[in-house]
Amino acid sequence: MAGKNPGGAQVREGSSGSAPAQQVSISGGMNMGFVKRIRDEIAVIRQRDPAIHSSMEVFLYPSFKVMLHYRIAHKLYLKKHYFLARWVSQRGVRKTGIEIHPGAEIGKGFFIDHGNGVIIGETAIIGENVTLYQGVTLGGTGKEQGKRHPTVGNNVMISAGAKVLGSFKIGDNSKIGAGSVVLEEVPCGSTVVGVPGRVVKRNKQCFPQEEMDQTNLPDPVKEDISNLQRADSELTNRLLELERTVSRLQRQLGEEKGNKGRQIEGK
Repeated sequence: MAGKNPGGAQVREGSSGSAPAQQVSISGGMNMGFVKRIRDEIAVIRQRDPAIHSSMEVFLYPSFKVMLHYRIAHKLYLKKHYFLARWVSQRGVRKTGIEIHPGAEIGKGFFIDHGNGVIIGETAIIGENVTLYQGVTLGGTGKEQGKRHPTVGNNVMISAGAKVLGSFKIGDNSKIGAGSVVLEEVPCGSTVVGVPGRVVKRNKQCFPQEEMDQTNLPDPVKEDISNLQRADSELTNRLLELERTVSRLQRQLGEEKGNKGRQIEGK
């Protein structure tokens, strides 16, 4: 049945105003989700970058811009709109210098400081509260199929210029030093430096994103040199002691020979 509203338009009973209300509800929820995501991005950047002075600056950050492109591209990728996903992704690359493949999976609290030259591969998986610096690569090692990029755990910091290559995991609460090349799995709570990367510290309690410290890291080359110097000093001291012992024995032997010679002469 149909009736008339005060303006004279006919309205079918049972459907009056329900569809527009649903559309308003859906669009309102989407808008609220988008706004919350922006607020979260602002909070993350303000927490980890001491150079920021106002929330408005966040809208100029490459990390903020590229994540907007990534989230759109990732949704298109999941719906198998691969060309459109790459098109959106490449627009983000041209604007920011950061290349994130639409297929990568990225958790909450992700932040790229400066960002130019960062590359994240298709099958990379990034946990929550991860920080990358400029020049970082999360890449593969060849033409292998399937999972071929690293999995980065929660609360991980990867410093400037580091390369993580291959399908393995960087454990939670780990730190990768600047310029390191990581080719194998990293245990949780580790610090890795060098080429190729070596674990030089384990079970550090604090979270890397709280310190954001890229410089106060152990130096494995310096430690190796120090160990060699200590070993050399120990060997030198042992040789000197042996020389003193030999000299003492030679003197004793000479004295014994002299005593025997005098005894023979006395007879």
